[in-house]
Amino acid sequence: MWHRLTYEMQSMIKPLMILSVICVALSACNKPTNEKKEQTMNTDNNTTNKVVKTDDEWKKELSEEQYYVLRQKGTEAPFTGKYYLNKDKGMYVCAACGNELFTSDMKFDSHCGWPSFDKEIAGGKIKTEVDTSHGMIRTEIMCGKCGSHLGHLFDDGPTETGARYCVNSVSLDFKKDSTE
Repeated sequence: MWHRLTYEMQSMIKPLMILSVICVALSACNKPTNEKKEQTMNTDNNTTNKVVKTDDEWKKELSEEQYYVLRQKGTEAPFTGKYYLNKDKGMYVCAACGNELFTSDMKFDSHCGWPSFDKEIAGGKIKTEVDTSHGMIRTEIMCGKCGSHLGHLFDDGPTETGARYCVNSVSLDFKKDSTE
């Protein structure tokens, strides 16, 4: 049948076939992590400690860069964050509210340009949401206490969890372990 199609039709079909293959490949690369994992991460055992502030209050408390990332869902430039290469032992907390999110034992070097963790501290410390911005489908991670944007969760981590919490340094503060 292919030989019966006119040259014009053949020239239109080939690019459409290539485009459809590319679209399928891109959607497979940017799929969110499985829904079951998202549901367990969304459990919040402590709803009484939620931090709720007005936009003006956040602007007064956060630096311009922190406000851009934490409240406007921005991203810091890769390989520039203060915690990207941090090897100290301690606790990573939300820069907006102090909520404990990750321990240094959960951190690994992913070579992606941002601090990466293979799991979170249990108990609803982080909430997730599907993010369809920028033509991608990703899993956004936010502080479970104040709702601040932290980064994204991917299922391509090299550790046994398979998770990679890719976090902006500016959205974190670090409390160094005092026993070191």
